[in-house]
Amino acid sequence: MELVKFPRKGEYANFAKELRKSVNAYFKENNISKYANTSMILKTIFMISLYVVPYIVMLLAGYTNIWSIIGTYVLMGLGMSGVGLTIMHDANHGAYSKKKWVNTLLGNLINIAGGSAINWRLQHNVLHHSFTNIDGLDQDLNPGKLMRFTPRTKRLKAHNYQHLYAWFLYSLMTIYWVVGKDFKDLALYKRMDILKQEASYREAILRILLTKVLYVFVVVVLPIVLLSVPAWYILVAFMIKHLVAGLILSLVFQPAHVVEETAFPQPNGENNMEDVVAVHQLKTTNNFGNKSKVLTWLIGGLNFQIEHHLFPNICHVHYPALSKIVQEKAKKYGLPYYQQPTFAAAIADHARMLKKLGQMDYMPA
Repeated sequence: MELVKFPRKGEYANFAKELRKSVNAYFKENNISKYANTSMILKTIFMISLYVVPYIVMLLAGYTNIWSIIGTYVLMGLGMSGVGLTIMHDANHGAYSKKKWVNTLLGNLINIAGGSAINWRLQHNVLHHSFTNIDGLDQDLNPGKLMRFTPRTKRLKAHNYQHLYAWFLYSLMTIYWVVGKDFKDLALYKRMDILKQEASYREAILRILLTKVLYVFVVVVLPIVLLSVPAWYILVAFMIKHLVAGLILSLVFQPAHVVEETAFPQPNGENNMEDVVAVHQLKTTNNFGNKSKVLTWLIGGLNFQIEHHLFPNICHVHYPALSKIVQEKAKKYGLPYYQQPTFAAAIADHARMLKKLGQMDYMPA
C-alpha cells in the first residue's frame, strides 16, 4: 500500500489548532519544560539500575544456584521493560531532552535489550504513529499469521482461539526481536523506501548484527564463562527474562489500540483518509487506568496513549495534566475520548476484541 494522506482542512481542523494552542499555553503559563523533569531523571536512574545492578551483583557474587540466577534474570526482565517503557520510548521520540545527543544515547538503550533503535524508530515513530490502526501500514497490526488484529486480515481457523493463546505469543515478543524480527523488518523498510531516513541498508545491518552479538555475549556467554555453571542455567534464565519483558510490553501496548471501541479506518479509493490526524488518533487510541499514579509511573505514562499519540514529542511526565485539556477539547467538539478505568479492564477489553476478531468475517479494504 502507498502511504496515505490525511486532510488538513475539514470539520474538525480547528480542533487540532485549538488543542495545540491550549497545550502550548499550559507550558508557558506554568513556566515548565516539555521535556524530562527531576522525577523523570530519578526514574531513569532507578530503571537502568534495575536492569544492570542485578547482573553485576550476580557476576561479582559468583552465583551458582539456578534459582538465584533465574531471580536475577527476572529482575533484569522487569528492568528491561521499565527502561523500554519509561526511558527509551520517550528518548526515541525526542521527548526526553531538548538535546539531541541525550535522546540518541537513551534511545539506543533498546540495543542493550536485544532490539534495534533503528527499527524501533521506523516501526513505531514513522509507521505506527503516522498511520495508527491502518491495515497495511501500521506494523503493530501485523504480528504474524497466528494473530488477527484487524477485520481486514485474512481469518484462519486458529484465530478462533487467539484470545486464549495470544498471551503466550506476546511473551515471545522480545526474544523474537533478538533472533529474527529486526532482520525481517529491515528488509521490509528497505522495500518501503523508508530505511534511508535512518541509515543505508549496509550500515543498518552491520549495526544490528554488532549490537546483537555484543548483547548475547554480555548476557549469555559472559555469565556462562565467569560463573562456571551449566550453559542451560543461563539459557533458561535468559529465556525467562525475555518472557517477562515481552509479556509486560505487550500488555501495555496492545490494549491501547486493539480494543472494542477503537476504529480501524482505511483510505478511500484515492488513498486519502477521512479525518485530520488529531481526530484519527482519538478514534484509534484508548487510555486506561489514568487515576493510578503507580501505574503511570511504572509504564512511562503509556496508559495515557491518547495524549502520547497527540503529543509524542512531549515527555510522559506531563500526560496527566495534558489529559484534562484533551478531554475538555474533545468534549467541546463532540469527539470520542476512549478510556478504561483500570489496567485490568483494558486487558479484558483487548481479550474480548481478540475473540471477536477471531470469529469476525474477513472485511476487504
